Amino acid sequence: MVPRYARPQMTALWEPEARFKIWFEIEAHATEKLGELGVVPASAAKALWDWWATNPAIDVPAIDAIEAVTKHDVIAFLTWVAEQVGDEARFMHQGMTSSDVLDTCLAVQLSRAADLLIEDLDKLLEVIKRRAYEHKLTPTIGRSHGIHAEPVTFGLKMAEAYAEFSRCKARLIAARAEVATCAISGAVGTFANIDPRVEEHVAEKLGLAIEPVSTQVIPRDRHAMFFATLGVIASSIERLAVEVRHLQRTEVLEAEEYFSPGQKGSSAMPHKRNPVLTENLTGLARMVRSYALPAMENVALWHERDISHSSVERYIGPDATITLDFALGRLTGVIDKLLVYPERMMKNLDKMGGLVHSQRVLLALTQAGVSREDSYRYVQRNAMKVWESDGQLSLMELLKADPDVAVALTAEQIEEKFNLDYHFRQVDTIFRRVFGE
Repeated sequence: MVPRYARPQMTALWEPEARFKIWFEIEAHATEKLGELGVVPASAAKALWDWWATNPAIDVPAIDAIEAVTKHDVIAFLTWVAEQVGDEARFMHQGMTSSDVLDTCLAVQLSRAADLLIEDLDKLLEVIKRRAYEHKLTPTIGRSHGIHAEPVTFGLKMAEAYAEFSRCKARLIAARAEVATCAISGAVGTFANIDPRVEEHVAEKLGLAIEPVSTQVIPRDRHAMFFATLGVIASSIERLAVEVRHLQRTEVLEAEEYFSPGQKGSSAMPHKRNPVLTENLTGLARMVRSYALPAMENVALWHERDISHSSVERYIGPDATITLDFALGRLTGVIDKLLVYPERMMKNLDKMGGLVHSQRVLLALTQAGVSREDSYRYVQRNAMKVWESDGQLSLMELLKADPDVAVALTAEQIEEKFNLDYHFRQVDTIFRRVFGE
């Protein structure tokens, strides 16, 4: 985790103190149920919870010092707790294995991280929706292959992003549900030394579902789906970031990142205003996506378990969620303050002498009885003249002067095909589909 790309609330989920607190809750809840079942004295859980009620500080260095000797993190933690609680602590971890604690804790952390990411997506969606309605009918040129195609509106660009991030949210909600599972099933997952009711109790207390069948670990296909989902969200972030970067190019300059007072764009060139935030988002998206592959490779563990997944998850759990949380927050800020230039959009749209209306003329010719092949040829030969003149010639005027076109269409009919509003007739329909309003 790089502090430069981290926010406090998400980072706090992955601090050692937070992890040890979850470990304690797992152990205490399990001991509580074991007491109810008569496996251990009820006083054991009471002793644990009484100590916990004092809001004790988690002595991370002390636990680390024990681990330096035991070479086992869960044993080190249990040893430290026993030193604090006393004799009753010996009943902790009855019939459990380390993975019961580690995997259930990771499920809690990932589900809580997902909750924060869902909040991030809600804030982003709110901002995108506002900008979409603000520019619902702001004309701009749609591009395919980077080349002028036909008119769209900037609001439609925002609506596309809204729909995409709505899908991202739905996927994340599903991935959260899939990864939020509890396993307290003991060595190799058979419940030989612990009652399944303990697992059910811990799961209920921690807001998790029970793992229907674990080995000695929760199956890692769940985690693979979770991190893959984060990777898809990162790709959607990059898609919108790249759009902003393209729109900010000097030759285009239809929109740009907010440039704050005192901000500097270049150490050498005082005139520069660079899309540094969206370039940064492109880089962060690459990192989040990179965590999906090791998560998938974690699925194939040996037999009932090995720990080849453990070191991987110690990296990717914090890094993927912290980075994505930061990226969503940054993108929300970019879109919220994005500078939009409708006049430049219109200037670019008109740049190529009306070429963007070629399809309407093509369709009109076919409807007037001209074959599609001839219609295409008539329009294209005039369009190429406009293209080669760099927009200095007018497609409308060339078509009016073309005798083959004039046989089928009047000058008034040709002019009507260059009406910009025609392209926006279904904007309301699209907005209703996206926003449900």
